[in-house]
Amino acid sequence: MRAKILLADSAEVREGLLFLLGGGWTQTGPAPQMFAIGGIIEIEWDEANTGHSAEFTIIDEDGPPLMITMPTGEPQPFKIVTQFEVGRPPGSPRGTSFNLPIALPVLPIPWTPGHRYVMILRIDDHEQDRLTFSVRQTAPSPPR
Repeated sequence: MRAKILLADSAEVREGLLFLLGGGWTQTGPAPQMFAIGGIIEIEWDEANTGHSAEFTIIDEDGPPLMITMPTGEPQPFKIVTQFEVGRPPGSPRGTSFNLPIALPVLPIPWTPGHRYVMILRIDDHEQDRLTFSVRQTAPSPPR
């Protein structure tokens, strides 16, 4: 199994295709705003017709998890977990791999300005991809 994830302003999956708006950014903030995790998971023939678990986490560049405050007021590490299973379409030749597009909206997160973070995707407890992004120290100036 292989995967590639991107950060985007928004993302959606329609008719088996991934649509990104503002995809591939590596800088955000400093103000919290909604964003999306988009990507493609490639499932090998022998991994199809089996349930899998995908886990998305964000850690600080120094290693500790990004803590977010829950509606109950309790802090907990940022984590999105989802289950998936891809079936083999009838008539698929043996050895065929299958792409699963993913699009996950994320509510605004209060970032630490000037900080760097790492988004990690683990599938079935194995790291498949990671990307580093940073939070601006101050808001970007509007174009003139």
